[in-house]
Amino acid sequence: MRYLIIRTEVRPVDLDDLNTLWSEDAPLRDETESPEPRRQTAEADSLEAALRLARALASVGAVRAGRQRVKVLKLGQPRLI
Repeated sequence: MRYLIIRTEVRPVDLDDLNTLWSEDAPLRDETESPEPRRQTAEADSLEAALRLARALASVGAVRAGRQRVKVLKLGQPRLI
């Protein structure tokens, strides 16, 4: 399998928006409608390699401070060379 590792900016949410979404039982963030801005991307051919890269990206100060987050997404089969 191929994996995509992404470091994104955390989009802030206003308190009013949070209350409205909570009362409507709607999701707080919908990545399909408006994805968070990407800061860095990488690819890996195995889950082990993807998690190792994600741990490395998670050591960035902005991620540790909560301003950014790291995501690992499964893409599909490995590329044939």
